[in-house]
Amino acid sequence: MKKQYKDTIVVGFALFAMFFGAGNLIFPPYLGLVSGSHWLTGFSGFVIADVGLALLAILAAAKCQGDISVVLGRSGKTISSILAAAIMICLGPLLAIPRTGATTFEMGVAPIFSGFSTILFSVIFFGLTLVLTIKPSKVVDIIGQYLTPALLIALIFLIIMGVVSPLGDLSQPAKIDAIFAEGISQGYQTMDPLGAIALSAVVIISLGQKGYKKESEKVKLTLQAGVVAGVALLIVYGGLAYLGATVAGQFKGVNPADINQTALIVNITEQLLGQPGKVVLAVIVALACLTTSIGLVSATAQYFSKISNGKVKYETIVIGVCIFSAVVANFGVSTIISFSAPILSIIYPATIVLVLMTLFSSKIKNDNAFKFATYVALLVSVITVVDSMGIKMAFIHKLPFDSLGFNWIVPVIIAGVVGSLIPSKKASSIDSLNKDIINK
Repeated sequence: MKKQYKDTIVVGFALFAMFFGAGNLIFPPYLGLVSGSHWLTGFSGFVIADVGLALLAILAAAKCQGDISVVLGRSGKTISSILAAAIMICLGPLLAIPRTGATTFEMGVAPIFSGFSTILFSVIFFGLTLVLTIKPSKVVDIIGQYLTPALLIALIFLIIMGVVSPLGDLSQPAKIDAIFAEGISQGYQTMDPLGAIALSAVVIISLGQKGYKKESEKVKLTLQAGVVAGVALLIVYGGLAYLGATVAGQFKGVNPADINQTALIVNITEQLLGQPGKVVLAVIVALACLTTSIGLVSATAQYFSKISNGKVKYETIVIGVCIFSAVVANFGVSTIISFSAPILSIIYPATIVLVLMTLFSSKIKNDNAFKFATYVALLVSVITVVDSMGIKMAFIHKLPFDSLGFNWIVPVIIAGVVGSLIPSKKASSIDSLNKDIINK
């Protein structure tokens, strides 16, 4: 029991650190600022879209032995393959991993070492990621035992300083209208629920190497570790959102779109701690982004190595991902965020639907329910994104819960019910999908 307790804490800390990366550091303060005195409302939306969905995703992934193909499998072979690849590419070299390097440079390096080469830094950052990721059995221990405690200490120190000596009051009006929906949107941007599905595989493999052979043991410890990570995220997010709300008065009349999210947290830290604050922030950012980069590179390499049936080695993919990410990181955080927003808005709802349906898969006997719900989630999401790009489709905003960012919920429920009434040729189950994956 003592070993289980220690392993749960170490793995939970590792999950927290792998989740807490670039977006987790910059989005909560910005959300607090634009929400003003209503920061708790925005924070509630953020927690639901981030911590809440991440914990559900961990539960679903653990139920499927950490295999993303099983989580998405009942939606159909073609759509599940496309969705799984899209998720892993977004979590991998296209968006999330490069963002860790870009954020570390903009928030940790540039404020201290003016004129430092972005290209040289990218080589250093992803070179270090490569060294610490090349052996998958060591990933969780490196993060959980050594890097996370340092990250938590630095974060808590910053938050305590902001609580003891607040930079302003919490009476400022909100700068936006749909506060809760903005919280949901910012929570999406962290990509934690997507990451949870992939990172669960890293955790489950690590637990197996620690001597836990029974699937029930690995699932139980993965869930317990998820709770540890969730509590830590909740505390840190709340503190960062509060810090953002305290400086809302300093941005009167400023358009939210003109607020640089990375510069905001740099500014807050410097106000609280002076010039030494830049060093503290650099440590926080470097640890947060490096741990996330390590976890995501490992998860991405494990996934693509697995679907190639081992033809492409884990180590080869790690090297390729690190090189590609180093190149994309040079585009900068703002460019990566603006590029990622529409992509995430499309794949998130369908992924959430499949995660939730996986949790109740034993009660859903008809695969058409999964397929219809997934396709409708994708359709509503695509129309919503197209509308946001200027091609107006007003009808999409008449759907229930549109103001909360959940206009896909009712259509998905209807599609799922309709699908369940149409007989499918073959009914699947989590167990059968797990067996298919193992046999392959």
